[in-house]
Parts: sequence; structure tokens; C-alpha cells
Amino acid sequence: MERTCITVRAIVRFHIEQRQTIVNKQRTKRGILTAALSIGALGATLISGPAVAATDAAPGFPQPTEHTQKAYSPTDNFTSRWTRADAKQLKAMSDPDAGSRENSMPTEYTMPTVSQDFPDMSNEKVWVWDTWPLIDENANQYSVNGQEIIFSLVADRKLGFDERHQYARIGYFYRPAGIPADERPEDGGWTYGGQVFDEGVTGKIFEDQSFTHQTQWSGSARVSKNGEIKLFFTDVAFYRDKDGQDVKPYDSRIALSVGHVHSNKKGVKLTGFNKVKELLQADGKNYQNAAQNSYYNFRDPFTFVDPAHPGETYMVFEGNSAMDRDEAKCTAEDLGYREGETNGETVEQVNNSGATYQIGNVGLARAKNKALTEWEFLPPILSANCVTDQTERPQIYMQDGKYYLFTISHRSTFATGIDGPEGVYGFVGNGIRSDYQPLNRGSGLALGSPTNLNFAAGTPFAPDYNQHPGQFQAYSHYVMPGGLVQSFIDTIGTKDNFVRGGTLGPTVKLNIKGDSATVDYNYGDNGLGGWADIPANRELKNSKAVAK
Repeated sequence: MERTCITVRAIVRFHIEQRQTIVNKQRTKRGILTAALSIGALGATLISGPAVAATDAAPGFPQPTEHTQKAYSPTDNFTSRWTRADAKQLKAMSDPDAGSRENSMPTEYTMPTVSQDFPDMSNEKVWVWDTWPLIDENANQYSVNGQEIIFSLVADRKLGFDERHQYARIGYFYRPAGIPADERPEDGGWTYGGQVFDEGVTGKIFEDQSFTHQTQWSGSARVSKNGEIKLFFTDVAFYRDKDGQDVKPYDSRIALSVGHVHSNKKGVKLTGFNKVKELLQADGKNYQNAAQNSYYNFRDPFTFVDPAHPGETYMVFEGNSAMDRDEAKCTAEDLGYREGETNGETVEQVNNSGATYQIGNVGLARAKNKALTEWEFLPPILSANCVTDQTERPQIYMQDGKYYLFTISHRSTFATGIDGPEGVYGFVGNGIRSDYQPLNRGSGLALGSPTNLNFAAGTPFAPDYNQHPGQFQAYSHYVMPGGLVQSFIDTIGTKDNFVRGGTLGPTVKLNIKGDSATVDYNYGDNGLGGWADIPANRELKNSKAVAK
């Protein structure tokens, strides 16, 4: 979900960036190199920054907050914090000497640079961005009767790329299973199957039918042995005047629709998905709602089971801390500085800086029935108050007895005084609800696009001249079994030579162990795997799921 003036959630992102512009006026501008740089071939600029040796604290920066990884009951009133002390490690490990169009971040946490000559997986039928596979309750990815199946946010290519969010629909793709990536067509070998929902189906849940735009945003898809699919997604309505201005806050709800997959060697067909059930609305108690902030974030459901709590199904999702937008305050615990820290900030300084507009969190809910049609809120499992406004597409990933919480965020949505790349951020603990420790030197960065924090970002449609060509190359990451990571291409290139994306990029692989996640440069071609490669690691064969 995305990351920028109008990226993954167009209107919401627009307002976030407008307020970010206001509150960030106090930020020190990055130096601009005055010497002209001839870029020649684009590939000549794609230089990875050096790895930075791990230290307790970089000179001039605070130590990260101490986190225990201790597990709590999912129902406990404990919320882990991604603190400002943690997030300041992002800038601490950035190379201050990295020059114009170079990457300043550690190579081992940076996605290899993607080339501009990428293939389009939809054959120019639709824009493609946030994508998720067909999974079971343990996040295993399934093929069905020999076909791999994925769901994506799609929009008509007649729209401008940055118009897509308010017109987003959930579409699906399929391809034959079991073919090695290097034997597939360059575009990944996917066939576009069309939209999941008929027009008008998802808008029926809204009491106010005067919406001007009704759209579908990200979620997750659970398949059962008989081919039934429970599609969890974000159902959204916009209410605007003829000039495109909001006449009332947009309405975002977490919803469920049930259908069936029918698959054989000839292709895939979906049936059902003709009814939608509302599951959750932001409550204003644990999760900020429209009354508290017209531009609140509430979306991206991901469901799973926890082996430590048999019989229970949980959901993580993106939210914001439940405070009024103009009255929000952050605490010493949100700042997270250790006792005696000399490179920190005071609570007053942070609250006066405008950082209080960025109060993202990761929410938790629990199913109340086996049909997964009734849910109850639990307290958030992670807050990022005064760190970032967005914790998009969260997911729980389990490995070696550890619980990894992955989420994605934008450079543009970090709070005043915090800076970091577009990418996926990760945290590790001993349970669903833990005192999560941010990965990789306490920063949280798991996989960033190549970025130079010494220079401004610009936007995907107007990158800063000095910025690395790959800064906006990838977004909306999803971590798959075995540490594989897929994402979509937004923009690749420099201010004077860039192209927009709208298709999935190459898959990469993370080596995840303990409190670290590093790029496997032995995977694929110097770290870049197949384009749009989302392989199933499980197979479902069932006559009830056979296409006729």
C-alpha cells in the first residue's frame, strides 16, 4: 500500500503530504550538490552504499530503545512501541558522504536496483500495485489444481497512474504452477482473469449511498480445502463535490466476501463474491476514526492462526492511534530514549515540531466465530507515534519459534526529525503481542529501496535531481514463505530520466534470522529474482475446485 503525493491511497496520501509539507518546514534541507553530474547510462548511477559496521550508537545519534521481545497474552493491554530512538537508527546508518544519485543506506538492507526495461505482467490491460497470494491460515501459498493464483489492486490504464487509487478494484491473475522462474516468460507468465466483484457489489454496505467514488483496497485471501475463498479487504467510499473536494470524510471499513475458485489446466474462474459483510469500523478508542481525523488510516486486513493459541484466528491491520488529529501528544515512552541519553529530544520539543501528526499503529482483532464473520478489537500490537503515519499491509510471519511483524512505510510519511527509505520494516518478538524489537541495528528497516538520505526525496512523478534512481522503485512489499519478497514498481529513474511502473517488480529474498534480515545477493541475478514471481509452496487438488 504505498508510498509521494498521490501513491497508494490517492486522496489520503495527498492530504498526508500536504500536512507533512506544513509541519516539516523546520526540517533542515539536505545539501544540494552544485556540480553538474552527467548520468550517461542509467546503470552507471546505480551504486550501492557501503555496509556500515554495527555499533551501540553512531556519533551524534541516540542508542535505540531496549526491547525484550517478551510475549504477552494477545488480549493484554500492552502495545509495543517503534520509538523515535529506534527510528533514528535509520539516519544513523546512512552514509553522510554518499554523493548525488548514490545510495546512502547499507547494502545488506537495500533492494538491488531495478532496471527501467521492466515487462508489464498485464500486457497493458491494467495498472497493478498491491498484490497478495492465495493462502491458508499459516500463510502458506497455494496453487489450485495446477494453477497459481494472486489478487491485486488494479485500475484501467486509461487513468493516469496517480489517479488509480480512488478507482481501485481487486483483480486476479493466474499461471501454471511448478515452473522455475528462469523458464517462465519474462513478465512472469501471468494471465489476467478480470475483476473479482461485479460493479456495485462492494458499495452496498455503506448507509450513505451518495458517495462519488467507491473503491476496494488491500487485504488477504484464505482458501479452504474445498476451494472456498474468504476474501478480506478494505471497502472504501469517498464523498466529494464537483471540484474533487471532500464534502465529508471518506469511509473505510474492513470487510469480507466469500466465493469459490474453479481451476484446471486451461485456466481459472471465480464464482460467488456477490455479497459483502462488514467486519470492522475504526472505533475511536483503540483506532483513530473519521471523527478524530478526516484522513485516518484503517485498512489492509491479514488473518492468521497462532500455534500458541489453538482455535483462535487473529487479524492484523493498519490503523492510527486513537487521538484527535489536532490534539495528539506523544510521551517519553514514544520517544524511547535511554536514561542519560545526550543525543535525544525532549517531549516538548517533539510535540512542538509537528511530529504528532504521524501516529500510525498496527491493530489486532480476534474472530468470535469459526466462520470468521464476527470480530472484536484488541489493543494495537505496535504503535509508531511521532515516528510514521503509515504502517501499511502488516503481516505476521513465523520462523524458528519467533514472530515477525512486517509492515511498509513511505519516506514521505515519517515524522519531523525521522528519515528513512521506502520499504518494508520488521520487528521480532516471542508472540503475537510482544515487546517487539526492531530488526537490523534496532532501526526496523528490513528491506529498503536504494535511497540517499542526504538529499530530498521529491515525488514519484517528480524525483529530486540528486536522489538515487531507485528510491521509488518498489513499494507495497509482501513477505512470502522462505523469505521471498514481492512488491510493485512505482517509479524508476532520475528527475531527467524516469519511467512509471504499475506492474510487479522482481522478487528478492531475505535471509531472516534472529533480529536481522539481510538481502540474499546469491538469489536470482545478483539478488533480483523473476519478475512478478510469486511461487506457491503448497498444492490444493480438489474436484470441487475444478473448472467446468
